[in-house]
Amino acid sequence: MVARKPLTFTKHARDAVLERTLDLDWIEKTVWEPAWSHPDPTWPGVERRFRAIPEFGGRILRVACLENADEVRILTVFFDRDARAPT
Repeated sequence: MVARKPLTFTKHARDAVLERTLDLDWIEKTVWEPAWSHPDPTWPGVERRFRAIPEFGGRILRVACLENADEVRILTVFFDRDARAPT
């Protein structure tokens, strides 16, 4: 098994997890096994990763993160009503 980089959360992301009662497993799966991803159009180096969460009615979780050699920094996380898988 390949060791994964640690996930670190900004204060904003930690607050979002608590306020929205998000399961950390959902976030980890979205980071490591996204259904799709694309670069953030505003912030260079930031990637948006998406995954449907069956336990939450199939809604799409968006995790914005910044990955470097040592960690994956979670910047924000939320259910994205407008997210659509690329065709």
